[in-house]
Amino acid sequence: MTEEIIIAGFGGQGVLSMGKILAYSGIMQDKEVSWMPSYGPEMRGGTSNVTVIISDERISSPCLNQFDTAIILNQQSLDKFQNSVKPGGLLIFETKGISAPPTRKDINIYQISATDKAAEIGNMKLFNMIVLGGFLKIKPIINPEFLQQGLQKSLSERHHHLIPENIKAVEIGKELLTPFHLL
Repeated sequence: MTEEIIIAGFGGQGVLSMGKILAYSGIMQDKEVSWMPSYGPEMRGGTSNVTVIISDERISSPCLNQFDTAIILNQQSLDKFQNSVKPGGLLIFETKGISAPPTRKDINIYQISATDKAAEIGNMKLFNMIVLGGFLKIKPIINPEFLQQGLQKSLSERHHHLIPENIKAVEIGKELLTPFHLL
């Protein structure tokens, strides 16, 4: 099993930390892992993305041009990465960040309203974990106990009391994800 993922959106949406949590969770699950962030100098508010590879085998290069999965949180990222998903691959997008939805017919497309749900919960910091839950519903490449360990490794110790809330947000995301149908 090898899963090549791009997560892309605005700085401040938790793009890099979502990738980091996935990467650490993969390490805890004894997988080979690559985590390669990319962001502009403006960070918060600017575009950012992270490439994560989780594999049973050695990873020859962290540099990718095509992905098994794209998790897209804004329109600029959709425009940039939609065509980088391998045929038959997966694209998940946040509904609030997209004005012109995906158009590809050769990939599986799902949508998630994580912004609305995080606002309803009253904690926008859970946004990225809701999105991560949607991804893990379709591709359960990380076992739940390793996700918790990945959170412990990723979050500073002063935030460990928030881990149960983050795990709950992942479960909420699994319920929120729905297939997107082209018109």
